[in-house]
Amino acid sequence: MANHPQKVKVAIIGSGNIGTDLMIKILTTSQHLDMAVMVGIDPASDGLARAERMGVAITSDGIDGLVAMEQFSEIKIVFDATSAQAHIKHNQVLQQYGKQVIDLTPAAIGPYTVPVVNIDQHLEATNVNMVTCGGQATIPIVAAISRLLPVHYAEIIASVSSRSAGPGTRANIDEFTQTTAKAIQTVGGATEGKAIIVLNPAEPPMIMRDTVFAFAALPEKHQTSIEEIAASIAEMVSAVQAYVPGYRLKQQVQFERYDSPAGLHMPDIGRMPGIKVSVFLEVEGAAHYLPAYAGNLDIMTSAALGTAEQIVQRKFISQ
Repeated sequence: MANHPQKVKVAIIGSGNIGTDLMIKILTTSQHLDMAVMVGIDPASDGLARAERMGVAITSDGIDGLVAMEQFSEIKIVFDATSAQAHIKHNQVLQQYGKQVIDLTPAAIGPYTVPVVNIDQHLEATNVNMVTCGGQATIPIVAAISRLLPVHYAEIIASVSSRSAGPGTRANIDEFTQTTAKAIQTVGGATEGKAIIVLNPAEPPMIMRDTVFAFAALPEKHQTSIEEIAASIAEMVSAVQAYVPGYRLKQQVQFERYDSPAGLHMPDIGRMPGIKVSVFLEVEGAAHYLPAYAGNLDIMTSAALGTAEQIVQRKFISQ
């Protein structure tokens, strides 16, 4: 007789924008996760109030409050949606109790994880890092190019509405650029990476926009065509859309061939002829908690949810 897959109890630390959006996703869409506890440090936060109204246990005493709760022993996975600095302490505590940690801060204690690119490599890690919103949006594009050609340099610009950037995001600007740049290399496959974030104060708020510039070498006798590169990018966009429906190309991919890197004002990429690939994206959120312009939240929480579902199926659900 077939049984429904059992659900695994989870907790979220961080009752701000990202944590609250993730909580609602778990409660309304998850097949394998049971939302057990929402953790914050501000008793008056909207996230804690909303969690309580939705029947989720809460604590405003941070990580110490979570550990003291009777539900803690049953929790298998803890999402951290606080700040990079706070995550260092949180992870130390949670690892002592053998909890699976999914890190939505730029702390990057665990391996960088972008579901459509490398999730299978890290399903056994006890702490996985979801990079950044800009990383989740752009690294798949860099990877789509690097699986065909060596990418010597990739630069990404993530523009998000300032309304969707809460205190945690604003406190993590430096970590955002550093973490995203490293993940462009280690996950995306670029030899060198650079990341820029823009908090756009425009009114009405603008949807998340992302730009990717990739400089790829064309080795002698290489037969890769721009049509193949465009097709690889389109395939990757479709893969991301499976868990972030509002993820899409803003316009056609742009290509520019060059004979040498002279005058490009970028790190030396050798003397080999190459091609500059420019990709323009936008990410519309599912509006589970904040409005649709907050695609930067949606892509992070959707990636974290998808990663957790995979981990549950691999590690916790009896076959």
